[in-house]
Amino acid sequence: MRKPRRNHSAAFKARVALEAIRGEKTVAEIAAHHEVHPNQVTTWKTQALGTEARTSLRIYFRFYNERRLHENLNYATPDEVYFGQLAASTQAAA
Repeated sequence: MRKPRRNHSAAFKARVALEAIRGEKTVAEIAAHHEVHPNQVTTWKTQALGTEARTSLRIYFRFYNERRLHENLNYATPDEVYFGQLAASTQAAA
């Protein structure tokens, strides 16, 4: 008879993924310790790294577009230039 499927909590997945990211043990050792398949450990690790990268990029782009002053834009932010021009063109059209 087959075992029922196991549902792992997000906290458990994160804990296993962080353990794999640290690299102190092999994926096989981590999988055996937590009684999951090594492919699952690798998947959770990849998902955790992908989420971290997206978050870091989002933070950088927000800083670059909203707060960083650009010399080529007369020390304005790209948002100020774009939305300022957009507002001016909207007012001119009205």
